[in-house]
Amino acid sequence: MTSKLIRMVYGIYVWLVFLAIGLCTTLLALFLPGLERRRRLSRAASRAVLSLAGMSLAVKSLETIPAGQCVIVANHASYLDGLVMTAALPPRFAFVIKREMSRVPLAGLLLRRLGSQFVERFDRHGTATDARRMMRNAVSGQSLVFFPEGTFSRQPGLLKFHTGAFVTAARAGCPIVPAVVRGTREALPPGGVLPRLSRIEVEFLLPLRPVAARATKATTDLRDRARSAILLELREPDLSAA
Repeated sequence: MTSKLIRMVYGIYVWLVFLAIGLCTTLLALFLPGLERRRRLSRAASRAVLSLAGMSLAVKSLETIPAGQCVIVANHASYLDGLVMTAALPPRFAFVIKREMSRVPLAGLLLRRLGSQFVERFDRHGTATDARRMMRNAVSGQSLVFFPEGTFSRQPGLLKFHTGAFVTAARAGCPIVPAVVRGTREALPPGGVLPRLSRIEVEFLLPLRPVAARATKATTDLRDRARSAILLELREPDLSAA
């Protein structure tokens, strides 16, 4: 077998594993009562996919995540990032996801059953409505996970951050926990179709708390501090001007 054929066989195998486990998880989530139980199921399924794919997952400094409410922000490099963060995090977190995912067959259904929060990226009215909903969830004590870049690029590096996660944390008065995801770009490159064998790592950094008195200043301060912390540990180019 040539190396190209081996990579193709491996990639098809991983997709079959993902589809089989994803379908079973969705069906079970339809009938399983309790949001936390469904999230535990999703976490176990995500870990099973990575394990069967031979992709080792190392989670570093999980203990830095506060026991109470917080908002986690992570870099975004691949469609695998959500699955990896689900496998890494305890089941008390809700993911904030672009609304297009709610229309994907089966995936949208599963995400809704897991309590995911969908946000509009392009419509201003929808964005404002989503922001108010995020505020209500944050004030009620919900812990959230954001990928504040909103998308990823083919070129390695960190894009500019949108402010939604940081407005939410500042208004709720809860800490931001920056997280660095490594290896997912190699495992499923942007624009790629077939997964590749890769070692994946998630590292949680020290929590950041709002320090400015004014909400606007607190938001931009949190955003800039979190982005600088991630950029430092990610060791990839700064694409904020892209």
